[in-house]
Amino acid sequence: MRCEGKGKLITFLLTPGQESDIAQAEPLMQAGAIRGHLRPKRLVADKGYTSKAFRKYLRQKHVRYTIPHRSNERHKGSFNKPMYRKRNIVERLINRLKQFRRIATRYDKRAANFAAMITIASIFLFSDFAYRL
Repeated sequence: MRCEGKGKLITFLLTPGQESDIAQAEPLMQAGAIRGHLRPKRLVADKGYTSKAFRKYLRQKHVRYTIPHRSNERHKGSFNKPMYRKRNIVERLINRLKQFRRIATRYDKRAANFAAMITIASIFLFSDFAYRL
């Protein structure tokens, strides 16, 4: 899931439950252009997105990143802890989407239906209509 700095959903990709997050990191970065800009200035992610290949990809695209190293990694560079705390923006977005029962319980069996529900929920949450009720 990719969101902008204020917690609004930009784009998301569905993966099988057994697939690692890092497998879809580059396609997720390429999806969801904002005002003609395809890549963000900074990426804040959890340990699921740490790998040498992904860090190299981000450096090539001139994207600054804050991703903690795993405990078993040899090279441990500097880490910006205050910036990493901003990752809770994504966590809050996920929690807002889980207010919808069909998303929280993964009621839909087909990926297309589940993706449609996420899209509808995000439109509802981030439109003016949601605040008029």
